[in-house]
Amino acid sequence: MGYHGRQYGAKLTIIKTIHTLVWLFLSSIICYMLYAAVVNRLDAWLWIGYGFIFIEIITLLVFKGVCPLTLIAGKYSTSKKDNFDIYLPNFIAKYNKVICTVLLTLTIALTIYQLLHQRH
Repeated sequence: MGYHGRQYGAKLTIIKTIHTLVWLFLSSIICYMLYAAVVNRLDAWLWIGYGFIFIEIITLLVFKGVCPLTLIAGKYSTSKKDNFDIYLPNFIAKYNKVICTVLLTLTIALTIYQLLHQRH
């Protein structure tokens, strides 16, 4: 491997690490939000979570459904695998948006249900 190959490999490793940490952060938020909606804990953390997820959705819309870190990682890899840009199993990387969309839709539905059935 030449100098550029090592340099690209190091940059891809950094991008994959950052992407994985961002994924862990956002996935943790979605999990907390789902938990909060299930147990009717409509606290400030739930709404802060919605804020973070809203920012993620806007980012994906701006970049036409692709994470900007994936676009950057693409400059340093020719791999066609779904997980070339993140340290996740390929299956999870491939279906990540579907999984998160289902969990988020369930969370939104439960949040609305809890809001409509709150006792005053």
